Amino acid sequence: MLLCVTASHKTASFDMLERLSRTPDDVAPNLLRLAPCVQGAVVLSTCNRFEAYVEVDEPLTAAGAVGVEAVLEAIEQTTGIPTEELDGAYAVHSGRRVAEHLFAVASGLESVVPGEGEIAGQVRRALKSARKEGTTSPELERLFQRASQAQRKVKNVTAIGRAGRSLVRLSLELADSRIADWAAERVLLVGTGAYAAVTLATLRERGATDISVYSPSGRAELFAKKHDITAVFDKDYARTASRSSLLITCTTATEPVLGPQHLQAPVSGAAGGCPMGASTVSSQLVIDLGMPRNVDPGVANLEGVALLDLETIRLHAPLEELQATDAARSVVRDAADTFNVVGDRQSVTPAVVAFRSHIFSLMEAEIDRARARGDDGGKVEQAMRHLAGVLTHTPTTRAHELAAQGRGDDFAAALETLYGITGEAEAEASEAESA
Repeated sequence: MLLCVTASHKTASFDMLERLSRTPDDVAPNLLRLAPCVQGAVVLSTCNRFEAYVEVDEPLTAAGAVGVEAVLEAIEQTTGIPTEELDGAYAVHSGRRVAEHLFAVASGLESVVPGEGEIAGQVRRALKSARKEGTTSPELERLFQRASQAQRKVKNVTAIGRAGRSLVRLSLELADSRIADWAAERVLLVGTGAYAAVTLATLRERGATDISVYSPSGRAELFAKKHDITAVFDKDYARTASRSSLLITCTTATEPVLGPQHLQAPVSGAAGGCPMGASTVSSQLVIDLGMPRNVDPGVANLEGVALLDLETIRLHAPLEELQATDAARSVVRDAADTFNVVGDRQSVTPAVVAFRSHIFSLMEAEIDRARARGDDGGKVEQAMRHLAGVLTHTPTTRAHELAAQGRGDDFAAALETLYGITGEAEAEASEAESA
């Protein structure tokens, strides 16, 4: 059984999402350790959502409730957020609804800015991280791989990608009201990850040319060389920050990497000097794209400094482009239906194989007896094989129909009641024969 526990900008406060995003990588391993019924877990953590996708052992009574409880306990152990504080901040999807939700998320339909492109890469990285931690499962692998396929189809056949804008693009559009000439801006980019690359490309589209980069983790030089911009090292960080008119932060750091002390840093050797507590530019715009926050909120209290963070950007997100969104959701629903039908057919396969194997074994026994009595020209064998095909056709077709309706368990139960056989028993028998 698939399960998704999701806290997003639609259900949780910005502060709650920030707290959830601090240590997301530890949630999945803790989850598997806490609940033996959990077969696999993938955690997707972005600036506007925190989601745990879980596969729970289906035969378990109340599997869904147990799975949700395990997720909340793992979150509490990992982040320190008491379970009661999460009440009302999350939603739960289970069974057939999980695929449609993830496919919509991967396609940008659940983002602050509908159609934004960064989420697709974040979904892929979530699966990659789960593989690295050893927490994924075959069904979760299939789910996330199909999510990427659905996202690509949405992008190719609908206008949602053109209608939607990324958070980076939206934040720079909001900055337009403060910037007359992008080429005149002295820009400091803090961060060297995927968001930093997108930000840099968007800055250049707008005409920015004076761009430097700083990395708290020491990767600035490599990033700068790759993108032909200026690297800033630790010793020069505060000085460069105080002299920049536009600062954009987008790191994965769990603590602020930019504070009042950086923007107020004195600049030694500057013409005429610069007194402590004064910036070398008349006004500064700081854009914080980090989650958790990269910027100490105290910078907003500095004279001449304006702070634009994700919470503010979210308030300015445009209304959905209804026509493009409706078309995209139609693609997502079709992809989710296909995913579920294939999964249901796979789930009923052991029972179908067990039934057919049982009938064919009876047939082979009767054919052997006919041969022993002298089957004239193999006519009896031919008739028996035809009869076996007729007997298995309708139940096999009906099993797949029930599976498509989400009632595959009905077929398995009927099979066990009528013949006393199960798919699991058949699989074990096959393994024993091949051993």
